[in-house]
Amino acid sequence: MVQTTWFLSLWALDMSTQASMYATMNVCWRTACGGDWSSGLNALLSLQRCLRTAPSWVRGRSAAAKHAPGSDAAEKPRLRAIDLARAVQREKAKSQAAEAPKDAMSPQQRRVSELKQFSQQLQHVHPNVLAKHLHRGVLYQDQDLVVINKPYGVPVRDDSGAISISSVLPVISIMMEGRKARSGSQLLPCVGLEKETTGALLLARSEEAAEHVLSLHRNNQVHKKFWVVTVGVPVPSEGVIDIPIIERQVSGPQPHYKMALSPVYKMNDAGNGVTKVRSHRQANSAVTKYRVLDSSSGCSLVELQPFTGVKNQMRVHMAFALGCPILGDHKYSHWSKLAPQKLPERVLAKLGLEQSKARHVPLHLHSRQLILPGTSEGDISVFCPLPKYFTQTLKRLHLILDDEKYK
Repeated sequence: MVQTTWFLSLWALDMSTQASMYATMNVCWRTACGGDWSSGLNALLSLQRCLRTAPSWVRGRSAAAKHAPGSDAAEKPRLRAIDLARAVQREKAKSQAAEAPKDAMSPQQRRVSELKQFSQQLQHVHPNVLAKHLHRGVLYQDQDLVVINKPYGVPVRDDSGAISISSVLPVISIMMEGRKARSGSQLLPCVGLEKETTGALLLARSEEAAEHVLSLHRNNQVHKKFWVVTVGVPVPSEGVIDIPIIERQVSGPQPHYKMALSPVYKMNDAGNGVTKVRSHRQANSAVTKYRVLDSSSGCSLVELQPFTGVKNQMRVHMAFALGCPILGDHKYSHWSKLAPQKLPERVLAKLGLEQSKARHVPLHLHSRQLILPGTSEGDISVFCPLPKYFTQTLKRLHLILDDEKYK
């Protein structure tokens, strides 16, 4: 212990002094351990007196080196642990001051904070955190298929390398099979969902199972039902929208592309009937069945069942065919511009927001039910619970949610 104490003290001295004093210390230690305690003690006391006088001239040399031109100390001042700790504390205090406590927030600020929490909490997490969340949200599994609850804002695939559902599927596969995991085990997305869509996502355990599901999907044997909240009440309350969709460029200050309607019928010149027109060869057939489940406060809870899989099909049909855009659809609520959705004053009041904060409203498009042919025991039918921001919106708009009624 004595030798260690002296050794640490030597770091305050230059190299030559360290070498000589370290040799003296070793001599003292060997002498003491050899039994000549009187000689060893005298040497140790002599070394201690030398160390007591060292700090004054060591500090003088350090100060001189600090101001010497071209020296490393002049260019890079010595960084102490206490300085780092104080810097971290200052940064933490700044961040806490920037984020006002909830008690000091206005009701609207708290509402925006809630929306961000419920819609963005899984968009910037570690892949393992996302994998654990998805594993806990498994809705159905058998030897061929798995259905998980997809969160908001997380894409199914992302070629840019960002976190996505596909990027964590190998981890989920290991979590599901545990120690029994086979080397070739995998999970493959079968029927995808858009990034902002939540709900039931179908996965296959093998390439053969994925091909089988895709074959069922091409033959319209995979039925998907979605729940949406719309701004406005569709009239009639039930029907089928059969209007092709095409991608068009929107000109203006911000040129961009959107999916648009490409109808095959138009009003005749007399205005008392319709005339069939030649369909655009780049247009895709799009068919969506809808029914209103409930309506209140100028909004509706609507069930959608798409029979085709055109990009943004349900959003385009609701916004441009029925004139009732989906709540939180900031892309298709306008045609000629890119801007947050314009909401009626009474809807904003119910949601506890102002128009300037409408951009924080997430898309209310949820994959509610998934039905596909199963074994001889019957079809596979999976229901997916609504995300929290969705149920909060239903309560605020006084839209009645009766799970048993709509199953």
